[in-house]
Amino acid sequence: MTACIVGWAHSRFGKLEGETLESLITKVAAEAMEHAGIGPEDVGEIVLGHFNAGFSAQDFTASLVLQTDDRLRFKPATRVENACATGSAAVRQGIRAVDSGARFVLVVGAEQMTTTPGPEIGANLLKASYLPEDGDTPAGFAGVFGKIAHAYFQRYGDQSDALAAIAAKNHKNGVDNPYAQMRKDLGYDFCRQESEKNPFVAGPLKRTDCSLVSDGAAALVLTDATTALSMRRAIAFRANEHVQDFLPMSKRDILLFEGCEQAWAQALKTAGVTLDDLSFVETHDCFTIAELIEYEAMGLAKRGEGAKLVLEGYTAKDGKLPVNPSGGLKAKGHPIGATGVSMHVLTSMQLAGEAGGIQVPNARLGGIFNMGGAAVANYVSILDRIR
Repeated sequence: MTACIVGWAHSRFGKLEGETLESLITKVAAEAMEHAGIGPEDVGEIVLGHFNAGFSAQDFTASLVLQTDDRLRFKPATRVENACATGSAAVRQGIRAVDSGARFVLVVGAEQMTTTPGPEIGANLLKASYLPEDGDTPAGFAGVFGKIAHAYFQRYGDQSDALAAIAAKNHKNGVDNPYAQMRKDLGYDFCRQESEKNPFVAGPLKRTDCSLVSDGAAALVLTDATTALSMRRAIAFRANEHVQDFLPMSKRDILLFEGCEQAWAQALKTAGVTLDDLSFVETHDCFTIAELIEYEAMGLAKRGEGAKLVLEGYTAKDGKLPVNPSGGLKAKGHPIGATGVSMHVLTSMQLAGEAGGIQVPNARLGGIFNMGGAAVANYVSILDRIR
């Protein structure tokens, strides 16, 4: 890969009072350009990741980035969308723009979800499933993953201990992430036990198994490797792979996450590395069952044996392969369009040694998995600091 990340910005995630979609976008866009040391006049192309699906009355949002600075007027700007992997789809589009000759590409991911009433949030998110089969699923998208968790339990036994351990791990990690929506160490016992504050939501999934509804934005600046090496920092893409699978879960074995498996296999081959070479991974824990299955799909464990990784501390921040040192979607929040960009920003911060309290010591190579739907849109990046 020739593209490199040379600047970035990240808003706090959560219920952001007083913010609009436009303000979220323009703030991180301005900060990312400043961090990269470039001006609006240097930007050759703009890509905005924005899912929407009913969260914003303002659609056709690509040009909102131009509100950052009048000097962005007349720059090509495109909005991309691929469900919960929208942010990574925007990053990939930005890489293609660099490969096509754009010197600097500004990639922004943003979503404002919390101003939407609860029932509408569920209906909007369910649009990322195959409606002819799943459109009437109780509890919306949580219900879809509740069915996945139930099927996994039927095949491999009750995994409630592992799901609670994943939730507890990610919430503990999120305490030190200043961008995270929930900075509270909930502890294993709270995550494991059903309670008034932690009720069952769908199937075997409790509230602590589900990612948060969030507002937020992130942005990054891409350029070619030659230009990047002359700048203050350069985080190179060793690999960036995209695999799209069937939308209906009935057409595949949903417990295999085969699109995730394919994306990881292609990325590791492209990068010329193995999982043992990675310093950490940021993976898509929209629900704890997703992180559990992703362990197996990426090749860390055999099918049905992912639980031992978290229960034995393998994926802890101080484990052999830290997974979600940022706190993941579980603690950090999941503003749909921003999530994939956020994962790339936080991974870049780790590799640059600028991650503060969530820093993984001596981080050299970072892996990212971001997915849309139930393992339908699958994106894997492997990042390496070259300056």
